[in-house]
Amino acid sequence: MFALPVGVMAQTDSLEIQEPQVEKPRSVQRYERRVRRYQKRWYALMPTHSVIHYAGNMGLISVGAGWDYGKHRQWETQLFVGVLPKYDSNRTKMTMTLKENYVPWHIPTKKWGWQIEPLSCGLYFNTVFGGEFWSREPDRYPEDYYPLLKTKVRANVFLGQRITKAIPHNKRKFLAKSVTLYYEISTCDLYIRAMVQDKTLKLYDIIGLSLGVKMQIF
Repeated sequence: MFALPVGVMAQTDSLEIQEPQVEKPRSVQRYERRVRRYQKRWYALMPTHSVIHYAGNMGLISVGAGWDYGKHRQWETQLFVGVLPKYDSNRTKMTMTLKENYVPWHIPTKKWGWQIEPLSCGLYFNTVFGGEFWSREPDRYPEDYYPLLKTKVRANVFLGQRITKAIPHNKRKFLAKSVTLYYEISTCDLYIRAMVQDKTLKLYDIIGLSLGVKMQIF
């Protein structure tokens, strides 16, 4: 039996065995690229924020989810479901809204940790579920009796402002990394048409105020 010196044994123990690099076949590489592209597209479908919206021709209260994108995340697409109380009608109704926002500026305030967004603008399309609303004139009306006035879908435009507060990592107890408060001044195609036809109507007669909270998830 031969014994190796202690120093030689220590050097031997410290050696790392490196496995030879095996190049993956091209078919496997193509497969992995396809999987990564598929995952990227799937992740893109996940909403980046949630929203609670009050008023604004969308119902009394609407809740929704949205996606922000663009080089500076200045574009937002949101989808809402809302509740319209029955008021003087026969029943409560549900609404659905597709909304597109543009927020060109994000101004941070280092002293207070808030971010001011002095302008938000955009448009949205809203529909109310129910047989009382129609996308084409019913047969009981003469042709073009109500031109360009379909009651099923309303087109709206708005201007507003926002303020955002980032939540520190150690205080993110809920699923949000920032919270945005905003207001919007909006009107719809029906009101604009009425103002054009009725010269007694003023701008303040056709606009409305809405409020909302946006919670950023990603």
